[in-house]
Amino acid sequence: MGTTHSVSVVTNHESIVMSKKGEAEIEMEASTETQETSAAAPAALPWTVRLQIFSLVTATDFAQRANGTVNRFAFSLADRQARASARPDSLGVVSADIAIDSDRGLWARVFSPSGAAAGQPAALPVVVYFHGGGFALLTPASAPYDAMCRRLCHELAAVVVSVNYRLAPEHRYPAAYDDGVDVLRHISSSGLPGLAVSIDLSRCFLAGDSAGGNLAHHVAQRWTAGIASGEPSIRIAGIILLQPYFGGEERTAAELRLEGVAPVVNMRRSDWSWRAFLPEGADRNHHAAHVTGEAGPEPELGDAFPPAMVVVGGLDPLQDWQRRYAGMLRRKGKAVQVVEFPEAIHAFYVFPELADAGEVVKAIRAFMDDESESNAPEAAA
Repeated sequence: MGTTHSVSVVTNHESIVMSKKGEAEIEMEASTETQETSAAAPAALPWTVRLQIFSLVTATDFAQRANGTVNRFAFSLADRQARASARPDSLGVVSADIAIDSDRGLWARVFSPSGAAAGQPAALPVVVYFHGGGFALLTPASAPYDAMCRRLCHELAAVVVSVNYRLAPEHRYPAAYDDGVDVLRHISSSGLPGLAVSIDLSRCFLAGDSAGGNLAHHVAQRWTAGIASGEPSIRIAGIILLQPYFGGEERTAAELRLEGVAPVVNMRRSDWSWRAFLPEGADRNHHAAHVTGEAGPEPELGDAFPPAMVVVGGLDPLQDWQRRYAGMLRRKGKAVQVVEFPEAIHAFYVFPELADAGEVVKAIRAFMDDESESNAPEAAA
């Protein structure tokens, strides 16, 4: 059975009005909203999804050692890998792995329509995608992400570049952020040769889910800050954050209410991920995790920081942090669109069996179409 979703679109003008609200009022609205839209009851999920989640969380719990290291062999037993293929799949999508920096294991899997599937001469937008996994697990070759990026390529009519950034705890902050920026530099300087389609780098979107959503924000912040100092000129048209992983020392209402109820994310797994990723000795109020200003200064966002789409699930313990993030963007005068799926669990988008997984792709396509049209440079024609 499908679930309904609500969409809230905030323009720049409305953002200025929102900025007049105090922090307490914004927090009260977020807390009240989560209490009203999410009952503390298990999600109604198909048995196939439940089985996949059981496998994922069991492997995660075995992999997250108490000493802060990862048992990668244990996790690999559940992390089924998919190969890139130059042969079109049933969606007409082909894929190839490209090396960006072999010395540090930085590579990406590029998904594109085959020549026959493209069907149109127009240049396609590029979506640079950062996978989830708590900064420490999974890769673009992990079967759920390979399949998801194939669907995105087909449904969004875009070339998708799924980034294999370095993982924690072997590579802590800021390694993954550095990798994301370097992928953009590589695309800017070398393009994506060998594609059967042309690409439009003035319509580049950064996207990511969970920890990958955190990366998309920070990479966009770094890239747009560097434009004034001569950074290569890929234009980021928008960022798409699917249930982004932000946090802090505070336990929010949603985290407390959904502890032991929501699948995938709980406080123990989340705390372990932050300890693995953040610098030694840092707490969760570090600016990589806490971007909403309650425990320190808000992030500096330049004029070129792009419009954002933030996807929130009503059964995701991280939802209060995600709404606070959207509120921070509004206060800083940035365009942000919040898409709510009241019955969605964390990582719902990787399960095509769930109706909301299809609905969120439609919302992403609408966001990309809107931003491509309304924010295209005057010189592009």
